[in-house]
Amino acid sequence: MDFILNPLIERIRAAADSGTALRIRGGGSKDFYGERLQGELLETTALAGITSYEPTELVVTALAGTPLVQLEAVLAERGQCLPFEPPHFGGGATVGGMVAAGLSGPARASAGAVRDYVLGVTLVNGSGELLTFGGQVIKNVAGYDVSRLVTGTLGTLGLIVEVSLKVLPVAPGAATLKFEMSQGEALQRLAQWGGQPLPLNASCWVDNDGVHTLYLRLRGAVAAVESACRTLGGERQDNDTVASDWNLCRDQRLPWFEQRGDRELWRLAVAQTAPVLDLPELPLVEWHGGQRWVRVEPGAGAALRQAAARAGGHATLFACAGGRAAPATGRFTPLATPLDRIHRELKRQFDPKGIFNPGRMYPGF
Repeated sequence: MDFILNPLIERIRAAADSGTALRIRGGGSKDFYGERLQGELLETTALAGITSYEPTELVVTALAGTPLVQLEAVLAERGQCLPFEPPHFGGGATVGGMVAAGLSGPARASAGAVRDYVLGVTLVNGSGELLTFGGQVIKNVAGYDVSRLVTGTLGTLGLIVEVSLKVLPVAPGAATLKFEMSQGEALQRLAQWGGQPLPLNASCWVDNDGVHTLYLRLRGAVAAVESACRTLGGERQDNDTVASDWNLCRDQRLPWFEQRGDRELWRLAVAQTAPVLDLPELPLVEWHGGQRWVRVEPGAGAALRQAAARAGGHATLFACAGGRAAPATGRFTPLATPLDRIHRELKRQFDPKGIFNPGRMYPGF
């Protein structure tokens, strides 16, 4: 690996000396996410390969440029998976990009987020130093958990080189149930079901041309799934057919997303128990009520952020409209003063010259 890594380290050191900004990129599947891309391209695709896999220990270690489809295929051969279902967005997704973006799929509310499965990270900081944090076991953290800290930072703290992840066995039983019900009833039912011993895994409520439908995915022991199906009712879907639909939901490619046109796509993260929100249109609701997608005309961001804040959450401009630039208010909800200070100090410690993905998360950061 050194013959690939050493030139990258030398380039980072040269960029730090000259103050040249670097734009870290894996497969480019998430270039649309975050603020405007800036700097010279620094690609990680050459850093590819699974360096360690212990199926009996449920731990895998892979280089940052490893294609996500390759990792998932290797895990599938041993009946294992990444439970948080990371989005692919077209097939170019890499392991490093998955961690840098920190995005999770439909099962996030039940299985956990990307950061919950990151055990260790090796990265190159803004001074060209190779640093390793965490390890390959679950109980490996003493002090500040940097391996999870870098998850979701969009490459602003350093170049991710290698990642160790906890994996889980594929559930032996699975079923998807379909219900026709209003958004309010769906939120109420999901809250009730969440308090019962049911193998809930994912949910999606959507308005398709006036037809309001809740899809509920169950995963777990076969007996538990079958018992839940009998208890909950609904219309059971064919597993093979609906699997592709859940993948489309994961990648925001369901017809509801495809019909966005020139509107912006906003993601509202709120408490699962939050009621129906006052929004410009009916949202697509995931994560048992905790994630709500909204398509709006440019300029509605302030109202969406207010609605999310009233529900105890925040709002993110996930995708801009028709190539338009992001608004001056930024793609992500502005940080409160104490959090902003902590973020900027972490950035200064890891990247003192500010060369990595400048402004990718927040303007000026």
